[in-house]
Amino acid sequence: MNPHPSGSPMTSHRPHSPPNLVAVRRALLSVSDKTGIVEFARCLAGLGVEIISTGGTARALTEAGLRVTPIESVTGHPEMMDGRVKTLHPAIHGALLAVRDNPQHAASLRDHGVMPIDLVCVNLYPFERTVSDPEVTISEAVETIDIGGPSMVRSAAKNSDYVAVVTDPARYSDVIDSIRANEGSSTLELRRRLAVEAFALTARYDAVIAAYLSRSFSPASGEPREAPSPSMPDGVTLGLTLERPLRYGENPHQAAAMYVTSGSGAVSLGAGVPQARQVHGKDLSYNNVNDAAAALTLVGGLAMLGPGQATSVAACVVKHANPSGASIASTAAAAADQAIAGDPVAAYGGIVAISDRIDAAAAARLCAKDAFFEVIVAPGFDDEALDLIRARWTGIRLLEVGREALTPRPTVEFRSVPGGVLLQQSDRRIAGLGEIRHAAGPPPSIDHLASARFLEHVARALTSNAVCIGGVLSGGGLRLCGAGAGQMDRVAACRLAVLKAGDSAPGATAFSDAYFPFPDGPEVLIDAGVSCLVHPGGSRRDQETFDLCDARGVTCLVTGIRHFRH
Repeated sequence: MNPHPSGSPMTSHRPHSPPNLVAVRRALLSVSDKTGIVEFARCLAGLGVEIISTGGTARALTEAGLRVTPIESVTGHPEMMDGRVKTLHPAIHGALLAVRDNPQHAASLRDHGVMPIDLVCVNLYPFERTVSDPEVTISEAVETIDIGGPSMVRSAAKNSDYVAVVTDPARYSDVIDSIRANEGSSTLELRRRLAVEAFALTARYDAVIAAYLSRSFSPASGEPREAPSPSMPDGVTLGLTLERPLRYGENPHQAAAMYVTSGSGAVSLGAGVPQARQVHGKDLSYNNVNDAAAALTLVGGLAMLGPGQATSVAACVVKHANPSGASIASTAAAAADQAIAGDPVAAYGGIVAISDRIDAAAAARLCAKDAFFEVIVAPGFDDEALDLIRARWTGIRLLEVGREALTPRPTVEFRSVPGGVLLQQSDRRIAGLGEIRHAAGPPPSIDHLASARFLEHVARALTSNAVCIGGVLSGGGLRLCGAGAGQMDRVAACRLAVLKAGDSAPGATAFSDAYFPFPDGPEVLIDAGVSCLVHPGGSRRDQETFDLCDARGVTCLVTGIRHFRH
């Protein structure tokens, strides 16, 4: 028995060489976004093309004085079920899918009175825009899931040997120019290029829907979720849209681009670095974006801490995705100054993020002779500040983000590895005051506890193995004084943190992103003069570290939360 009946992909005829030119005689236009559609249709009509259209698109074209063939006159059926069914018909999909040099397909067209459609112009119901509204209901969202549109797009794109499919208003002029240049015909190169764009659109569209529904329904029951599931999903769909090409990748010989994620509801200005508004400077590079995102994430966490003042401002300097300086102070200028002071050498050429608008005083500090930065990220820039910074540097990138970008949100992280992708929940956990346990040495002071919470944010942002030193300043505020990051052993991280902290180590607090396997690292920190040691605990030799702190009169606190970052 033949498992592949006539007409199946195994036996249907395929041309060895599809035609280069296909005359455009009939076009189907059905769009949600009507930007430019009247002019596009007018140009097609001027080339002698019959325009078939649906619903609101047909009305818009008719009102503009264009002659339109209604879709129901092609299908023989009116639109049904509130417009849910209007183009799902053999007279439409047969007209799009027919392989025109296949005798069987040609006979089917003749027998059923179906005329081929040579061009389809479709864009889809605005599902993503709908679900970006936090008040939208699931029922309302489901009603904006387009069915007929993606079906027509896929049919036309599958048959790009003969059919041109246009899904983006930005392509209208290019398509018209190409058809005019070829005396009313589409070229194979144009049709194939448009088909790739079309399949990318439907893939992204379905990814947005899947992402929304995965957050809205329980995979097992189909009922709305009451709380997010801590388990990893069985499958993940990503909708990514090209935001812009980047200047280059990690190195100048590597090409790179920035994409924005879809379906998250984060579509307003400033939802993250990809949505930031660049108000000055050269094009961004891969490293610029990566470091700016790291800086913004850290500053957002620190801004929520504050030293108890309503006017506190957080700032940090990031270099190669690691914070070299971080601070909380009473003004943007003071926060910037203290963040730079954390490691002035490393700050040179770094990325700065500040949790408040950049005023003239902050701009003056950032423009000082000892400073040079690649990127500054902030919720805004005063006019005088912009003038100062632009006059100091022509190339510095200034990124303006919305206040919502400073509010850390639970999210997930992806990392590609050869042959696959790793997925994990982002590390958003910070120990509460009630979780920090006094393990050894003198009881902690209020400054020790404030320093511990501040430094936990910093340690979470550092590459492991990581140890950082800092704390409350004598004049108020908090500052990172030195960090050892990205070390293969924790003793080296301690030594580097002490080296960077220098004279600021005595009396300061030291924080480790993971437990100390031996007391040798703590001994390095205590010899440098730190008065408080904070780490997650959990080593079989924790007691040796506790005994050392007791013997040396150093406070030791345990958080129970590890912050590895690779």
